[in-house]
Amino acid sequence: MTTRTANPVSGPFVATRNACKLCTPLGACLAFAGVEGARTILHGSQGCATYIRRYMISHFKEPVDIASSNFSESATIFGGRDNLQDGLANVTRQYQPAVIGIATTCLAETIGEDVGMYLHEIRSQASPDGPALPPVVHVGTPSYCGTHAEGYLATVHALVSQLAEDGSQRDHINVFPNMFSPADLRYLKEIGADFGLPVTLLPDYSDTLDGPTWEEYQLIPQGGTPLAAVRRTGQARSSIEFTWVHGEKASAGQWLEEHFGVRNHRLPVPIGLRASDALFDVLGSICDRETPARHAAERGRLIDSLIDGHKYLFERRAVVFGEEDLVAGIVGLLGELGVHPVLCASGGDTGRLRSAIARLVPDQADRIQVRQATDFADLEELAGDLKPDILIGNSKGYWLSRRLKAPLVRIGFPIHDRVGGARLLHVGYRGAQQLADRIVNTLLESLQEQSDEGYSYL
Repeated sequence: MTTRTANPVSGPFVATRNACKLCTPLGACLAFAGVEGARTILHGSQGCATYIRRYMISHFKEPVDIASSNFSESATIFGGRDNLQDGLANVTRQYQPAVIGIATTCLAETIGEDVGMYLHEIRSQASPDGPALPPVVHVGTPSYCGTHAEGYLATVHALVSQLAEDGSQRDHINVFPNMFSPADLRYLKEIGADFGLPVTLLPDYSDTLDGPTWEEYQLIPQGGTPLAAVRRTGQARSSIEFTWVHGEKASAGQWLEEHFGVRNHRLPVPIGLRASDALFDVLGSICDRETPARHAAERGRLIDSLIDGHKYLFERRAVVFGEEDLVAGIVGLLGELGVHPVLCASGGDTGRLRSAIARLVPDQADRIQVRQATDFADLEELAGDLKPDILIGNSKGYWLSRRLKAPLVRIGFPIHDRVGGARLLHVGYRGAQQLADRIVNTLLESLQEQSDEGYSYL
């Protein structure tokens, strides 16, 4: 939420104080990191690459390389075509990538850089004796009109719309996850395998951003969705994508349905019992199979854990913040736990968060304050009067948690003040059970710390 303050000299002004979002090209860098052999170039100033690397490294605890076209003063005035050409040549020579992703920053977008035209000129003028330029995917990601989640989804759309090919239908399905953790991505692949379904997961950074220790430094980490698999997304039998908030313009699945006839299933982020049921129902309908026994058992254990935690959480008050789809998914789980989410907030501004929440918890929708395009200063002003028992969101809410004296359950991006943010599981029956246990135990730990007795048995 922007804050409007009267200034006696210049009049009212608009400012964001500690935004409840991150920049759009950060999401693009995350998505490109999930393509095998990919290397990202940010077309703009060098500081953008440094800022994004800092956030990704602190969350994933893995090395992250991001190239930059490194605008100078002259490039800012006359355009960055030469910078981009040099950057493409350097990255091709040093990394030998299978694909290069180009994401524009605020500076490049503000001066009106036509990256598509630049790429056409660079390819047409390339020397036949020089190194061949690999496939290049470009996406416009100005931070002044989006969030990291929107940059992520726009990049997945760009990968599909610029690389997918038509052809005879194959047996595989496409799965377009939201900004999930590497643990979530591995679990989705496991579910697909248990249904006997070949899955093309795009993007897949489960290894590139959560891999084993290296004996020697890898310029490009192993793993990711192969380029050939990205091209085959146009030949899948179905697509599944997880968003109820972002519109068709950002939908890779919708694009494939319109251009290649690949049926698309739009589902909420599968956090909680009902949202996970929706995922398993769709998978079962695609391959005409019942839910595998292992996952049916996990569903039963989830229900048992919801019953176990209900007595501790019933009518507890929660503030939830983060990416819009993630917030909606968490609210769905809280409704199953008996928690009342008094405030749901996001820096995103799609205008669809309220309707997504109403679809997931229709019986509570009228009792929930929903704020979009908000910041943490606004959150603190609102949440202070609501007296929440618990906060659920990313590490940027740590100071809000301290000031409100309410414990924080860390989920989403970034988690930079704990180890293991990349290994937290949230989706499916197994993920919902683990997240529900974390919510209950965080509240119990807080009650013990605040109690004179301490509670040795709860």
